[in-house]
Amino acid sequence: MAHAYTPGLKVSASETVRKERRLPLPGEVLVQEGDLVEPRQVVARTEIPGDPQSVNIANLMGLEPEDIEEAMLVQEGDEVEKGQIIARTVAFFGLLKNEQRAPLTGTVEMISSVSGQVVFRAEPTPLEVEAYISGRVREVIPEEGVVIETSGAFIQGIFGVGGERLGEIRVLADSADQHLTADAVTEDCRDRIVVVGSLATSDILHRAAEVGAVGVVAGGVIDEDLVDYLGYDIGVAITGQEEIPVTLIVTEGFGPVPIADKTFRLFCELEGRLASMSGATQIRAGVMRPEIICPEADLGEDITDVAQEELAGGLVVGTSIRIIREPYFGYLAEVTELPSPLERVESEATVRVLRARLLDGTEVVVPRANVEIIEGRTSLAK
Repeated sequence: MAHAYTPGLKVSASETVRKERRLPLPGEVLVQEGDLVEPRQVVARTEIPGDPQSVNIANLMGLEPEDIEEAMLVQEGDEVEKGQIIARTVAFFGLLKNEQRAPLTGTVEMISSVSGQVVFRAEPTPLEVEAYISGRVREVIPEEGVVIETSGAFIQGIFGVGGERLGEIRVLADSADQHLTADAVTEDCRDRIVVVGSLATSDILHRAAEVGAVGVVAGGVIDEDLVDYLGYDIGVAITGQEEIPVTLIVTEGFGPVPIADKTFRLFCELEGRLASMSGATQIRAGVMRPEIICPEADLGEDITDVAQEELAGGLVVGTSIRIIREPYFGYLAEVTELPSPLERVESEATVRVLRARLLDGTEVVVPRANVEIIEGRTSLAK
């Protein structure tokens, strides 16, 4: 039987990257095909409609619904300020006035003489999409967005949290397996993406936020530390929208795990360069990896090509793997057996599986499609 082949994360010193920057609603594209853009440059913008609010003006003023239009001082489509008088009735020769005021700043959307309701629409919320990376606009999607292309270093992680950030790369660890403490993150890490070695502890993450760092990269993270940093437990199906000050990317898995040698070496080469990062992760359909992109970082050796040669032999007993689906997402393991017959798994599907030993010694059975080979290691013991 032929060996299975399961590629790992992409780690390249020279990669052509295309990023689609799209609005959630139709809007205006601000750049043209062929334009050069910078990471924080706004390339498209739109407005999200405000929430509607209905007020029964007829009821509040003691009127019949059909009489409401006579009392209204504004018309449909008019803009109003919160507290502005929008309806008035006068009685007893002007001695008694009944007035109603706008509940919000926005627009009068509808005046109903059937129900007596007036619907107000709050002001729209502006929404802008930035380029995220420096590069050239290769395609304009009318009223929706653009596709930006750049060349440079490209590093994927296994898991991340937090949104898009921009900062210079700062390598704090002396080696890929170094376990740093929070005091290694100093004030000069402000606005930096810091590489902290084998483990991003909650202390390191809180300290990074305190000094104003924008991102933390580590080999691994412990579940409890991640919950402590976020303030709540998190699922791993889709991330990237967390409201946190520092984006976290782990390159290897959960627990204290050295950053892969080639990945760490590339980070060292990128020291001081401006990079874009995103912690967005999706492990189900439409897999999305957290990433770091450093445009125009022409460093020569393409690490991805070297890694592909190493992986060409496929899975064999003793191969170090990373599990990329639940219930063992992010765990590192070593292949102990590659059974030939198909087996039925928990999802009731019949698939080809492998048996593997986790770092704590636990033996697990997982579908071969749910793992990837870890680059640069022939055994987790090494």
